[in-house]
Amino acid sequence: MSKLRLAIQKNGRLSEKSIKLLNECGIKLSNGNRKLKASASNFPLEILYLRDDDIPQYVEQGVADIGILGENEVLEKNKAVDVVEKLGFANCRLSLAVPRDEVYVDKFSLRGKKVATSYPNILRAFLNENNIEAQIEEIGGSVEIATGIGLADAVFDIVSTGSTLQLNGLREAETVMRSEAVLIANPQLSADKQQLLDQLLFRMKSVKTAAEHKYILLNTPNEAIPQISQILPGMKSPTILPLNEKGWSSLHSVVREDDFWDVIDQLKALGAQGILVLSVEKMIL
Repeated sequence: MSKLRLAIQKNGRLSEKSIKLLNECGIKLSNGNRKLKASASNFPLEILYLRDDDIPQYVEQGVADIGILGENEVLEKNKAVDVVEKLGFANCRLSLAVPRDEVYVDKFSLRGKKVATSYPNILRAFLNENNIEAQIEEIGGSVEIATGIGLADAVFDIVSTGSTLQLNGLREAETVMRSEAVLIANPQLSADKQQLLDQLLFRMKSVKTAAEHKYILLNTPNEAIPQISQILPGMKSPTILPLNEKGWSSLHSVVREDDFWDVIDQLKALGAQGILVLSVEKMIL
């Protein structure tokens, strides 16, 4: 029987979140030490633990069938792989940063400057797109110290909170791209492996959709049901159950988490009471 080979980062937060996603998809891994590889005990899946910047190459060459890594690494390596799903975690941005007291008007302030980065291809594409002539200084790590030691005038690097930049006397000046974890695949999967990937994608999408929604229960006067049903349509329509108290019902629905606080005042104004909001573990549309 075919087995799908998934490459993930061997350590770090992206690795932890990838394993968490697999667990939420009901996939149990038999090897807990993550030295090199692990096998799932209840799904035809093998995990390869690799450096994140090596994953695109391994997927392109077919050593791994699929991989989870940052979108920024996919773009930087520019390998022949397909991005099949954005996963909604490990969000960050690739930004230009300059010394805190440096005058930076706009991106054209980089003309004639030296910029240090571990992402030369993304930076070069940005400079070429904007017709900016600047020197790229490619370094492997600790990009944020480049200006402090006189190696560069600015840096281009991953930013999550910006605290590392501040500690090194830098300020974020320009966001070039936003990134998140993505699932990539070899474009020439066999039919059997494509079927397994489709099954895995189905699970991942149900987990991702559930994370974006909340289950909401509330008590409502019967006369407000039509209006509340328009506010909370749910997946198809709300579930309405009569309460023991005459003229009142219990309404059950789902709502996007990002929308909840925008509608709560409307629900209360319509007389909704006893509002409960619960997490959704899986959601299949």
